[in-house]
Amino acid sequence: MAFIALGINHKTASVDVRERVAFTPEQLVEALQQLCRITPSREAAILSTCNRSELYLEQDHPSTDEVLAWLAGYHNLRLEELRACAYVHQDDDAVRHMMRVASGLDSMVLGEPQILGQMKSAYAVAREAGTVGPLLGRLFQATFSTAKTVRTDTAIGENPVSVAFAAVSLAKQIFSDLHRSQALLIGAGETITLVARHLHEQGVKRIVVANRTLERASILAEEFGAHAVLLADMPQELVNSDIVISSTASQLPILGKGAVERALKQRRHKPIFMVDIAVPRDIEPEVGELDDVYLYTVDDLHEVVAENLKSRQGAAQAAEELVGAGVEDFMQRLRELAAVDVLRAYRQQAERLRDEEVAKAQRLLQNGTSAEEVMAQLARGLTNKLLHAPSVQLKKLSADGRFDALVVAQELFALDEGSDKRSQ
Repeated sequence: MAFIALGINHKTASVDVRERVAFTPEQLVEALQQLCRITPSREAAILSTCNRSELYLEQDHPSTDEVLAWLAGYHNLRLEELRACAYVHQDDDAVRHMMRVASGLDSMVLGEPQILGQMKSAYAVAREAGTVGPLLGRLFQATFSTAKTVRTDTAIGENPVSVAFAAVSLAKQIFSDLHRSQALLIGAGETITLVARHLHEQGVKRIVVANRTLERASILAEEFGAHAVLLADMPQELVNSDIVISSTASQLPILGKGAVERALKQRRHKPIFMVDIAVPRDIEPEVGELDDVYLYTVDDLHEVVAENLKSRQGAAQAAEELVGAGVEDFMQRLRELAAVDVLRAYRQQAERLRDEEVAKAQRLLQNGTSAEEVMAQLARGLTNKLLHAPSVQLKKLSADGRFDALVVAQELFALDEGSDKRSQ
């Protein structure tokens, strides 16, 4: 049995590579089933966000080459290119990595809370796909429990630091007065919801939400007094928008250089601040070449994020200690589970021997043997049978020079070497 965490993230791979390795929600179930069918993985889950794509696996024996080959093949990447930016954690390290990720300790924004929800979604999808069993299931539950403890017992999540918050902070640096700005938000997911909340708190009065479905955009818009439109209406909204922040699950760019160029002409080259949080990217990179456009991707937010993280650094050490305790507790419980099958088999054997001796005792009683003698024979017979197999095996191991086994037996049967001497 081996746990494996394998993947890439914002520390090891550029946004270009990350968007090529990202899984869409529609791909996940089929990908998980294929992963378990083609590789030696008995259980599997996939976490895919804008900053990471990770596979969580349970295998009989660690076998990562086939998994890497599958991941590269699935996304049409060269294996060497993927191997250069991929990391692999096994067993204790894999458990620690999952707990650190869920606690926000491995995020670009230290302590960001969205990752825990994303990991819970990954677990739910894996359950739907039928690729999570008892072992990986226990690991996920332990991971969620540890992440909850980190959130409750440390200050790592107290201050509003997230990619969404960083984007709004950057907008404040470019526009001195956000009250007079109009913001166009593309998408209606969790990240855009956070962006809308931060913009609303900063006093932005005019917010437009553009989404593929008007219903979802309308729900978000209603919460913040915004206006909902379809993606097809974006060109008109661009003309009046000073801030554009995008985060969708689209596989292709939805905002091109031409549309932005036309909007700039109508704006008489009044600047537009753009943040593309999506992976794959929503805004064509060439848009950043235009004058009067300030285009940032998630990788460009590092400086803003670093500045906002200072208040959380002190809590990180305490969080790491809680994660360490979570890893130790889970691995101990896992080791205890490993003994369950052996204990069950040993108990079944003992109960079978007991039943045999009880049946023999009942026959003796029926034949008129005294109860005292039957009890003595029952005790003697049961003792001999229970000790027979261990005695034979210990003698054999001792003859083979396996004196370590004798030490283990001494501990297993809780034997005190001095007990016989004291009783003499």
